[in-house]
Amino acid sequence: MDLTEGTEEKKINRAKKNILWFGIISLTMSFAGLTSAYVVSKERPDWITAFEIPQAFYISLVLIIASSITMHLALRKIKKEQNKLGMILLITTFLLGVLFVIFQFVGFSKIIQNGYNFTGPTSSITTSFIYLVVLLHVAHVFAGLISLLIVIYNHFKQKYKNGKTLGVELAATFWHFVDLVWIYLFIFLYFV
Repeated sequence: MDLTEGTEEKKINRAKKNILWFGIISLTMSFAGLTSAYVVSKERPDWITAFEIPQAFYISLVLIIASSITMHLALRKIKKEQNKLGMILLITTFLLGVLFVIFQFVGFSKIIQNGYNFTGPTSSITTSFIYLVVLLHVAHVFAGLISLLIVIYNHFKQKYKNGKTLGVELAATFWHFVDLVWIYLFIFLYFV
C-alpha cells in the first residue's frame, strides 16, 4: 500500500501512529541500554548481590497487568460505542495506574528502610541503577496517566464516535508499552 494513499485524515492518523511507534522503539532502546549497563556493572567488586525485590513491586506487577486488561477492554467497548462501560474501564485503568505508582514508591521506601539509598555515602551502583531504571519507568507511567486523563475527558465529550477512536488507540498502545516495560524490568531484576 502506498503511504500517500487515502484521505487526509487517514494520512494524519497513519503519521500519528508512526510517531508513536518511533517513540516506543526509542524508549525500548533506552531501557535495553540501561539494562545492558546493569548486566555489565554486575562485575564490579562493589556490586550488591543480596538485593531482594520489595513485595510492593510484586503488587505493582499485578496492578499493571490488570490495568493492561482493563485498557484493552475499554478500547473494545469504545469501538463498539458502549460508552458507559468504556468510561468505567478507562477510569479503572487510570486508578490501577495510580495504584501502580503508589506501590512503586512504597517499594522505594522499603529499599531505603533496608539501608539502600540512591545517592550519598550509603548508596551503591546497584541501587543507583535500580532507582534510575524504575524511576524512568514511573515517569513514563505518568505520561501514560496524562494521556489516559485526556482520553477520559475526550470520551466524556463523546469525541470517539463513528469509528474515530485514534486517541484511544494511541493511548492504549502506549499504555500496553509501559506495562510490557514493567513486566520486562521486573523479570530482569528478579533473574539478573
